[in-house]
Amino acid sequence: MTDTLLSRFLRYVQIDTQSDETSKIFPSTSVQLVLLEMLKQELSELGAADVQMTKHGYVMASIPANTRKARVPTVAFLAHVDTAPDCSGKNVKPIVHRKYDGRVMKFPDKPGLTLDPATSPELRTAMGKDIVTASGTTLLGSDDKSGVAVIMTLVERLLRETKRKHGLIRVCFTPDEEIGRGVNKLDLRMLGADVAYTLDGGPPGEICWETFSGDAAEVIIDGVTTHTMEAKAKGMVNAAYLAGKLLAALPRERCAPETTDGRDGFIHPIHVEGRTERAVVKFILRDFELKGLADKGKILRGLCRGLQASEPRARVRCKLRKQYRNMAYWLRKDMRPVELAREAFVAAGLKPYDHVIRGGTDGSRLTELGLPTPNLFCGEHNAHGPLEWVAVQDMESAVTACAHLAELWQKKS
Repeated sequence: MTDTLLSRFLRYVQIDTQSDETSKIFPSTSVQLVLLEMLKQELSELGAADVQMTKHGYVMASIPANTRKARVPTVAFLAHVDTAPDCSGKNVKPIVHRKYDGRVMKFPDKPGLTLDPATSPELRTAMGKDIVTASGTTLLGSDDKSGVAVIMTLVERLLRETKRKHGLIRVCFTPDEEIGRGVNKLDLRMLGADVAYTLDGGPPGEICWETFSGDAAEVIIDGVTTHTMEAKAKGMVNAAYLAGKLLAALPRERCAPETTDGRDGFIHPIHVEGRTERAVVKFILRDFELKGLADKGKILRGLCRGLQASEPRARVRCKLRKQYRNMAYWLRKDMRPVELAREAFVAAGLKPYDHVIRGGTDGSRLTELGLPTPNLFCGEHNAHGPLEWVAVQDMESAVTACAHLAELWQKKS
C-alpha cells in the first residue's frame, strides 16, 4: 500500500490547486478542476459506483454496501483539493526523505531554510518514517492532498477487502475550503450521508470536534483627496493614513493570532489596500464561544466609531459577515460520530486524542447544516508554508483507521 499511497500523493501535490479569495467564480480557480477531473477518472478506474462531478466541481462517488444488515447509516469521507493562497503552490517539487534519522533537514531550492526538530519537535515522532517535504520555495500541499490520497486509497482498499463489512460509503472532494467556501454549493441530498468525516488533520490519533466560530469583517474608509500642493488648504483626508490608525489601535497584545493560543480568540487583519481616496481593510474574527465572537465584533465596530469621530470628514463603514460556527454546539448533542472514531483508532493500534482546532473546516459548516462531520487526522504538519511535511506511514494509519470506522458503523448500527 505504501507505494500506491505515496505515488498518488506525489502526483496530486504537483498539480497547482490554489484557491483565490478575490475570485467571484466557483470554484474560485480553474486549476482546481484539473485535479478534480483526475480524481473523477481515477475513481471510475478503481471501480467506484455513482462517480460524478457536479457543475460546481464537487466530485462524488460510492462504495456500495456489502452487508445484509438493514438501516446501516451512510458514512461519507471528504477532503478538499485546494491549497492555501498564503504561499505558492505552483511547480511543487516533492522530496521523499526515507527513514528519517532525526537530523535537521535542508531544502535544495532555498539553502537557508531548515526543518529542525529543535523548533519543530513533532518531527521526533517521525523517526524512521518516510517524510515528504517540498523543495523550499513552495508549500507542499499536504493540506489537504494528504486527505485526498488517504480517501482514494481507502476506496481502493474497501473495494478490494470484501470480507470487511460496511454500509454504503460516500466520498466527496471539495474545492475552495481554504477560502471558507468549501461546501457553499454542496447539495447534501445528493451527497446522501447520515454522518461524515473530513480528513484534514494532524498527527495520528487526532480527532477534532471543536473549532473556532468565525466571522469576516470589512472596513471601508472614504477620505477626501486633493492635490498635495494644496492639501492643507483644501482639507485632504488621507484614507490610507486612517487605515493605519485603525490597525495601530487594535488590542494586538491580547487579541491577535500571534499573541494568543489555546482557547483565546483574535481579530486578525488579512488584507490591506488603499490610497488617499479610499482604503479597505479585511479582517477575520475568531472565538470558540459565540459571546466572545460577538465581543470581538463590538471591539472592531467601536474602533471604527472612534476613528469616525476623530475625523468627521471621512466616512468609515464596518461590515461583518458570518462565516462558520463551532461544530461542538451540535456534536455535543450526539457524540456517537466522535466515540466511534475513537474506537476505530484503538482498533487501528492508535491512541486517540481530542484536539481543539484554532480554525475551521468544511465540517464546521456541514455540522451546522445538519450533517455531523468531525475532522480526523491525515498527517499534516506546518501547513500553508514551505516547511510543510507529512509522513507516509501516518497517511497509511489514516487509511487503516477509516477502514475500521466504516466497519464499526455497520457493526454498531
